[in-house]
Amino acid sequence: MRVFISLGFAFWVSLTAWAELAGSRPNIVMIIADDMSWNDCSLYGNKGLPTPNIDRLAEGGMRFDQAFLTISSCSPSRASIITGRYPHQTDAEELHWPIPANQITFTEKLMEAGYWTASAGKFHMGDAMKSRFNVVKEADMSGFIVSKQGKFEESAKGDAKSGATEWVQTLRERPKGKPFFLWLAALDPHRPYDQNILKKPTRLEDVKLPPYVPDTLEVRADYALYYDEIRRLDRFVGVVMTELKQQKVDDNTLVMFISDNGRPMPRDKTTLYDSGVRTPWIVRWPAKVKPNTVNSNLVSSVDIARTFMDLAGAKYGETFVGKSFMPMLEDTRVSIRSYAFGEKNWHDFSDRCRYVRDKRFKYIRNYYAHLPNTPSADALRSPVFRTMQKMKIENTLNTAQLNCFIKPRPTEELYDIVSDPHELVNLAGRAKYASEIRKLRSQLKEWKRRTNDAEPLFISSDEFDRVTCQPLPVRRRPRDSKSEMIKKFLEKRTSD
Repeated sequence: MRVFISLGFAFWVSLTAWAELAGSRPNIVMIIADDMSWNDCSLYGNKGLPTPNIDRLAEGGMRFDQAFLTISSCSPSRASIITGRYPHQTDAEELHWPIPANQITFTEKLMEAGYWTASAGKFHMGDAMKSRFNVVKEADMSGFIVSKQGKFEESAKGDAKSGATEWVQTLRERPKGKPFFLWLAALDPHRPYDQNILKKPTRLEDVKLPPYVPDTLEVRADYALYYDEIRRLDRFVGVVMTELKQQKVDDNTLVMFISDNGRPMPRDKTTLYDSGVRTPWIVRWPAKVKPNTVNSNLVSSVDIARTFMDLAGAKYGETFVGKSFMPMLEDTRVSIRSYAFGEKNWHDFSDRCRYVRDKRFKYIRNYYAHLPNTPSADALRSPVFRTMQKMKIENTLNTAQLNCFIKPRPTEELYDIVSDPHELVNLAGRAKYASEIRKLRSQLKEWKRRTNDAEPLFISSDEFDRVTCQPLPVRRRPRDSKSEMIKKFLEKRTSD
């Protein structure tokens, strides 16, 4: 208790000191990669994937090694970040569901606190959210740059497909003498991939493959293109940092780099394994964060909203359920949470899973265990998965590589991340770990109660065939909002 009080008092003193910074409140720039796993950069150990600018962010600030997302799915992850809520609390928990207008966002709270806010790049949160920014420059999934009014302005070619070409121009358009927040969201390294986007493309021998995919030329070639897009993204990170320095605002600008979910490969994106929900997480703020620091405590993407609002001195209510990680920036010994939680819902295919993780163990609960762990549609169409399908027929995949095909799946999964970082050995059901699984079960049950996580009223059907990836007759496009889906469901049930 004394330690807690001491840390709390230290946090209050720290807040007071930060508020007195010359130049007032910090500017905030958040850079979001699209489909990049946490360890796919040289900073986190992949020496075959040079990311010098991302590395420099960490050299000038703090690297988080235990950072997690609330979901491994593009639009629900963004909904969770901007609302500071878990996906099922946003009414936008399925892929492409727009965030309803009644959801409260941290960006509008920053605006109320006097910040100029802008979004440039991928948006993917629905039209209602565009009013939560002063400026929106949207890059859609086809690579077009779209105005706030929804008109196509520019057809994307080459670098424009990165979703990052408007970042610096948006930064230059900010009003002077006013704190600003930028939501800079890339399309890199989301599929589809182009050849030769770099002068020196990634060599096949530089690719580092996880053990759950086969090592073939086709697989390495696909991963190499994924690497190339990360390297292109890294270049744009460097351009933004150069612009901040040229504008002489870099010292009191907090720059944060994360990803929305894991790499678009089998057993990564849309899964609750670390390759899906663990994220690179770097914070650089020269005025307050010490350079070359590493934080090994747990943090979640649901914590971002409260943190940014605290930095801005913004007022907010209880809809934001995360915890501010501001004290972690001051002292790497401070921990704000013992567990990270997250979920999986519909993303091209039906599924419902939940996870809880501490610093050592991960517990996954599969509610639709009768369904296989099918990759997202873009990963299913990939050369990697096509190779795996062929090798499955030939009976040449090992046990780890069969993960996406197994049905039924285990209802429960438990992994010791320290000894088994790729989560290949399921410890659920082993007597030695009975107490551990009971503890995590209990934590997940309490989280579900606390966040009102209930079984959905209806189960969304698959949009694609799970083998061929061909669209099914019930394909759900254009997307409806959750309320529209429920209304149609109830109307159909009444008519039946």
